[in-house]
Amino acid sequence: MAITIKNEHEIALMRESGRLLALVHEEMRKELKEGMTTKDIDRICETMIRDFGCIPNFLNYQGFPASVCVSINDEVVHGIPSKKRYIDNGDIVSLDAGLIYKGYHSDAARTHGVGEISPEAQRIIDVTKQSFFEGIKFAKPGNHLVDIARGIQTYAENNGYSVVRDLTGHGIGTKLHEAPEIPNFVQRRRGAKMQKGMALAIEPMINEGTYDVYWLDNDWTVATVDGKLSAHYENTIAITDEGCEILTMLPEEKEALHSEQKEK
Repeated sequence: MAITIKNEHEIALMRESGRLLALVHEEMRKELKEGMTTKDIDRICETMIRDFGCIPNFLNYQGFPASVCVSINDEVVHGIPSKKRYIDNGDIVSLDAGLIYKGYHSDAARTHGVGEISPEAQRIIDVTKQSFFEGIKFAKPGNHLVDIARGIQTYAENNGYSVVRDLTGHGIGTKLHEAPEIPNFVQRRRGAKMQKGMALAIEPMINEGTYDVYWLDNDWTVATVDGKLSAHYENTIAITDEGCEILTMLPEEKEALHSEQKEK
């Protein structure tokens, strides 16, 4: 499958798709609390997406039965929302969702702690998020996809974590999953050379223990084989003339991030 290069108009549509998805994620973050079910989160997500006049792109995608993946603690990705699954104090919850705006997809994931979480849980959330930003330092024309992977893997492993091998990021545009696949770990092949107009979903999935995972009997939910924690952080980005633009973050998030980086 060929990599599609987006023009300025297409990137503008993806930018709005990403902005709306960032608002959905912010609302889910605010509403996430102990005692709610994972199905409650799904209702919040789908209702807000449809209120924007958009389509939840996860719903019925290859048979997935919900608008958001809700993965808890040792679940890496693709947790199926349920009326019987409750959020507990101390859980870490990964929310992965996307939407379609005027034919263009966005995709983003965040991991949040609920109530009082352990220092170890907070640390894997923080390292997973930062590994994304370490990776996209290399997201610029002329570099290869392996450069992003190296940035992610090096940061995660230097902090004592492992990078999931069985799942990758991906291209995105008029389809949720487009070429190329984007591993979060270094492979022998360098991957495609990046150029302006590429739209990519970069999504490190970082485990506390081994990188080995397995699929639950529902054929969707992926969990760590050792039962240790996993976290997920994802944004849709567009390659620009000199670097990349994050399309699925709110302006205030970007401002806060800029302040954090200056302090470091």
